[in-house]
This record gives sequence, C-alpha cells and structure tokens, in this order.
Amino acid sequence: MSKRAERKIEHIQHAMSTGQQLKNGLEDITFVHQSLPNLSVNDIDLSTQVGELFLSSPLLINAMTGGGGEDTRIINEALSKAAGETNIAVAVGSQMSAIKDKSERPSYEIMRKVNPNGVIFANLGSEATVEQAKVAIDMLDANALQIHLNVVQELVMPEGDRDFTNALKRIENITKHISVPVIVKEVGFGINREFAFKLKEVGITAIDVGGYGGTNFSKIENLRRQRVLSFFNAWGISTAASIAEIHSENQNISIIGSGGIQNALDVAKAIALGSSMVGMAGYLLKIFIEGSYDDLVQEIKDILEDLKIIMTALGVSTIQELKQAPLVINGQTHHWLTERGIHTTTYSNR
Repeated sequence: MSKRAERKIEHIQHAMSTGQQLKNGLEDITFVHQSLPNLSVNDIDLSTQVGELFLSSPLLINAMTGGGGEDTRIINEALSKAAGETNIAVAVGSQMSAIKDKSERPSYEIMRKVNPNGVIFANLGSEATVEQAKVAIDMLDANALQIHLNVVQELVMPEGDRDFTNALKRIENITKHISVPVIVKEVGFGINREFAFKLKEVGITAIDVGGYGGTNFSKIENLRRQRVLSFFNAWGISTAASIAEIHSENQNISIIGSGGIQNALDVAKAIALGSSMVGMAGYLLKIFIEGSYDDLVQEIKDILEDLKIIMTALGVSTIQELKQAPLVINGQTHHWLTERGIHTTTYSNR
C-alpha cells in the first residue's frame, strides 16, 4: 500500500476517534413557531436546485474517502449504493490518488457501478489541472466536480502542501474547460463572503461552506505530527455563520451547507439560513462503520421524513419556501454576524 493510501486509512481512523465538534453554530438558530400551518405532510416537495443541477432532494452524502484500497472501496460502495436507494446525491473523496496510481481507481469507480443513475460529484483539490479534472469526471461519469479547499489541513499535515499560489486561477481555468458544474468546497474551516464573491467572479455558481463544527482535519493531522500545531484546532468560521455570510451578499450563488450536520433539524436550519443543499459526511460514516448498511439507509430515510415533518410545522411546502422561513439568531453566531456587519433581523422579520 502506498503512503498516500495509508494516509487515507489513517484519516478514516482518526475521524472516527476525534468525532465531530458539535459547535457548528446551528445551536444558535431558533425557528419562529407557526401555530396552525395550512399544510399536510403529503404536500411537501423536497426538490431543489444547486447551480445548474436540479435535484430531487436537498440532502448530500458529502465527500469522505477513496484511494485507500479495499477498506475505502467498501465504504464508497455502501455510501453510493445508499444514495441511489434513497435518491440523494453523493460525493467521492479526493481522486488524486487514483490519478497518480491507477490501482486505486476501483475504490472510486465502484460508486458509479452500484449507482448507475444517481447524481455523483467527482472531487479534486485546488492543485488540480484541467486535464486531471477531466480524468476525475470521466472516472465516475460525474454530474459535477467538487474542488476542495484544505489549506489548514495541508499546513498541519506533516507531508502537506505549503504553496497555494495561483489556486484561484486554476479553479477558473477548470471551470472554463470542463463540461459539468464546478462546486468549490471547504473541508471544515468555512468560507467567508469576500472569498465567495471572488469565486463568483471566476464563474463558480455553487459553494459548499464546509464550516467549522464537523470533522476537524486540524486535529486529525495533529495526531500524525510530532510537534502539534494546536492553534489550528479551533480555527475557522462556523457552519451557521459561513452560510449566513455568503447568503447575505451573494444571493445568486447556490450554497451547500455542511459541517457537523447531525439531523433533520440541522438540515432545516442550514436551508433557512440560505442553503439550497445540505451535506452530511462524518455522521453518516459513523453510522455505517459502527452499524450496518441497512442502518445507513434507514437513517437517511428518517432524516428525509423528519425534514418533511419540520417543514409542515413551519408551514412551508418547498425548499425555496423553507429558505424564507423566519428564524432568530442568538449567541456566538449573532455576535459574529453583527461584528461582520450583517443584520440578523433580515432573518427574524421576513
């Protein structure tokens, strides 16, 4: 097994041991109760649009793994098969392993084999070239390409990258020369509104905030270091604050809310803050690894059913209507947004 493949396995093991932060800011969000909604659960429509993609559900099994041999093949097979069975989208982990070592391709290709008609996102880092992006997309017959941003992870990673110059230019070049939509995704540290605007300028129509509060890749990489860079362990913008930041000034860009999403209420809150789609990763991986494939499928079905129940209570029948549901922002999230000049009353009085 290559050193890159060994690292993929270590990431899975450390992700399970470190868990999720459970401080994604969504605990600061409270919906304004509607006493008598004129609605039935049977009226709920979960379809949504993310950039150029039209989807039957706002739930996404977000990027996790691949390139770690048989162990990661088994995980990706289960995740993609479950996505197909529940009719939701799924993303693969970074495919650079398979681009550099063709023997790792089966751990990625399995996703399309078991989910031939599903929506699957390819995934590469910001160091990727146009040619590599095309290979990654072809490998999965992918519907979109995620380009992940993991600067802090790379800086903490003992063997990680140290040079990030011209990354935005590479993203722009890929966007111009591939045939599927590009989604830019953070990996646990959030995206601010200023950078979101820069992404929009280079042609990006969808951003996955990957906010602080989920799997912490600084902690994971610090477990692999002799000299710990502890100052990065609490670094980043929370999921809630990041969604609200981007939504406040970039109304025409689609947001995928992710980072520590645990249940249907988190999903509903992320959508009401401005997301069109919500990604879950570590939580679902834990259910599969500690339980079974059937447990994973049932949990996804339960989350979708619970989301319909929550939407009924709020009196909203579509995802677009949920994005306009009134809510109150408290605590640290309110403080952050206020300091950043974002008026939270636009959420509470709509």
